Amino acid sequence: MLKQIKQSKKLIDVCYDIRGPILEKADALEKKGHEILKLNIGNPAPFGFNAPDDIISIVMKNLANAQGYMDSKGLISARQAILQECLSYGIDGVQLKDIYLGNGVSELISLSMQALISDGDEVLIPSPDYPLWTASVTLSGGNPVHYLCDEKSDWHPSITDIESKINSRTRAIVIINPNNPTGAVYDEKVLTDIVELARKYELAIFADEIYGKITFNNARFIPIASLSNDVITVSFSGLSKSYRLAGFRCGWMVLSGAKQRAQSYIEGLDILSNMRLCSNVPAQFAVEPALNKDSYAKELTLPGSRLETQRDITWNLLNAIPGVSCVKPKGAFYLFPKLDPKIYKIGSDENLVLDILSKEKILLVQGSAFNIEDNQHFRIVFLPSAVQLSDALGRIARMLESLKLNEG
Repeated sequence: MLKQIKQSKKLIDVCYDIRGPILEKADALEKKGHEILKLNIGNPAPFGFNAPDDIISIVMKNLANAQGYMDSKGLISARQAILQECLSYGIDGVQLKDIYLGNGVSELISLSMQALISDGDEVLIPSPDYPLWTASVTLSGGNPVHYLCDEKSDWHPSITDIESKINSRTRAIVIINPNNPTGAVYDEKVLTDIVELARKYELAIFADEIYGKITFNNARFIPIASLSNDVITVSFSGLSKSYRLAGFRCGWMVLSGAKQRAQSYIEGLDILSNMRLCSNVPAQFAVEPALNKDSYAKELTLPGSRLETQRDITWNLLNAIPGVSCVKPKGAFYLFPKLDPKIYKIGSDENLVLDILSKEKILLVQGSAFNIEDNQHFRIVFLPSAVQLSDALGRIARMLESLKLNEG
């Protein structure tokens, strides 16, 4: 018998269930002719949230200029636009050399962790999290340590829990703000407390702020890098969400704060950045026109906008289901409802999501995919139309009704 070629042992504890076995089941159902409503991923374009025509036009006009490799950190005009945005946010001390363009924030998260982590190092990551962070730390040889985000406090991070998990192996604190999967938007007090912890224990902060321009009801997004100039901070954003250009795969990370204390780390980032030659060049021509016109992002979340209306409809319908509660999201595209264990006995949230997919042809993501300890949550995307969402919530409610414990 021929020797089997096996996957790396580094993948043993790595999962990304947003695109995992349940999506494979959904794809199989589609091949059989079923129509699946995909509420599993924040992908704006399939639901009619298209990029501004002006941006597409500018990219098309520049295709001939995108044929060769460029600086590994990215197009100068794109980095200049990002630099200006940093200044407008009150983030001081950033230079062009501190800005890295990448093939989406996901590539840059992986690169940033590879440059930081040695075997056995620990990184504090929120729970629930965006699972790419946990996977990237694991693949880099580190140990992801999850800190509590408290559902009873609008999913804000527990500062006490974060500090209790810091030890001599801890290298950094990750925040996701506005948060995926909960939709929480962190207030200045929470962010300042996290900065204080990083300062006290000499840790780096990694801030996933891809949804920074998608907030509702006057919730204020505060870039954490604007709150200190002495804590090394790596901030991430991009075109995928606010500018509806997910397929362009164009994101960026910005270094700020005590860069003089991070020269070795920065050298590592430069090595990894140079190894990939450069990121997707055509997409980088979209950065300057996107960032130079505020209305492109703001139109998504104006009062009465389609996105806000869909959020409200989904939130109201979820909370109307007996035994379901949901904190109202202040940002991003997601809701993270909870099933009352006194009303629903859910042995496996993965099986629950599979049942909803099989019977109602709706694709969700189980809460445990986001590294939360219980089996009582799931994530739902509110990008589809109000009609689609109303129909979907009716079918989910019908499915949950069949799972209620005998109240007699």
